[in-house]
Amino acid sequence: MAQLLIRFLERELQPSCQVACLESIRILSRDKFCLDPFTTKEGLKTLSRHAGIDYSEELIREVPDLDVILESLKCLCNIVFSSPRAQELTAEARLVVGLARRIKLYNERSLPHEVKFFDLRLLFLLTALRVDIRQQLAQELRGISLMTDTLELTLGVKWLDPYEVATEEGLLPPLPRQETERAMEILKVLFNITFDSSKREVDEEDAALYRHLGALLRHCLMISADGEDRTEEFHSHTVNLLGNLPLKCLDVLLTPKVRPGSLEYMGVNMDAVSILLDFLERRLDRGHKLKESLTPVLNLLTESARVHRQTRKFLKAKVLPPLRDVRNRPEVGNSLRNKLVRLMTHIDTDVKHCAAEFLFVLCKESVSRFVKYTGYGNAAGLLAARGLMAGGREEGEYSEDEDTDTEEYKEAKPNINPVTGRVEEKLPNPMEGMTEEQKEYEAMKLVNMFDKLSREQVIQPMGITPSGNLAPMENAIRDMADERSSSDSDLGLD
Repeated sequence: MAQLLIRFLERELQPSCQVACLESIRILSRDKFCLDPFTTKEGLKTLSRHAGIDYSEELIREVPDLDVILESLKCLCNIVFSSPRAQELTAEARLVVGLARRIKLYNERSLPHEVKFFDLRLLFLLTALRVDIRQQLAQELRGISLMTDTLELTLGVKWLDPYEVATEEGLLPPLPRQETERAMEILKVLFNITFDSSKREVDEEDAALYRHLGALLRHCLMISADGEDRTEEFHSHTVNLLGNLPLKCLDVLLTPKVRPGSLEYMGVNMDAVSILLDFLERRLDRGHKLKESLTPVLNLLTESARVHRQTRKFLKAKVLPPLRDVRNRPEVGNSLRNKLVRLMTHIDTDVKHCAAEFLFVLCKESVSRFVKYTGYGNAAGLLAARGLMAGGREEGEYSEDEDTDTEEYKEAKPNINPVTGRVEEKLPNPMEGMTEEQKEYEAMKLVNMFDKLSREQVIQPMGITPSGNLAPMENAIRDMADERSSSDSDLGLD
């Protein structure tokens, strides 16, 4: 039946007959066992021709009936999604070129929302599933510029400055449902083709393009969509894409001038950063799929804080305000600091690393300050990974301003247990009333228990090497002895 439908489509038929055939193909294409007749060069060429995106050196032949175009696009989406063979053939047929050509004409041609949406959905699938198509769109077809222009057209923005979108005073109206759907597909395509942008150096021309895109993404953060769930999804795609931009281009988040109603800090507009922080807290409170939902925004805020002093100081004031409560552990409570410290011992390595890295950067990568806010027990994982168990500070471009302590913290500081990060109740001395012989007996008993556990490989005693890394105890002792011997020889001691 599938073969007959494809052959039937190759004839000259009335649009209503073509639509009926394509609707049947769309239903059949949902079944992975019925895909073979559609995953041939001829079958895909027929469908792409009816979709109006068949690649040719000349202009694409117009397909007058929009219902035929729409049904063909839906069929292609189903087939490409389910069939690796179809993905390979669409790459060979250069379908992405036909799609890019039509998208480029959105400003000139009046196409219905559904056609534009499935154009973009098919482009997303192709770039998600094929690395070669992703590279072709990004490089040969200048896809970042093309999709940025399409996003600008979809959002309907006007520009106040080169990197600032003009907005009316007061609350911005929500983005209509259809525009939101298309914008999210565009954001997903842009995410695919900018995946490695943050890891490579860009020239001034590319930097200007990324800053232009960053200004549009800032606008996306500032507006809402139709409903809370749709707004959350829209902002999520925006945050994911912001994380792909080169770090030096994230300054556009702070570019807009401070205006009435703006959140100002150190003379800088912090509206976008504040929205990102609120987004982070909502994701923390939701507690669902933490790796997928939290790591993008945590990484974005961490890198922004690392390269922009004002952003770091604003985030520190919000997340790590001067300590007052030193009676509770750092992970106990409902403040943003408490929630993030709890993540530092999360079972997922990526989640706990991102949370720890964020707080460490807010502490200007100072070990003593990091331990002060999180407790040594919570901080140990990151410090061990960085070779900072013995203290110190990572190299970084940070100002030398001191941390401000509250009177409550200064008063309690001598009694704070650095491991738990709080003032501990004074416990009775278990050796009180013992003779020296009894104390020595209990100490040796404990040593023997540790020795037995170590020999049976239940535990492995660890020590800190002079470089600040954890190592098995015998190695750590040997390294310390070697360093002491080296120091003595340098001083000319026997």
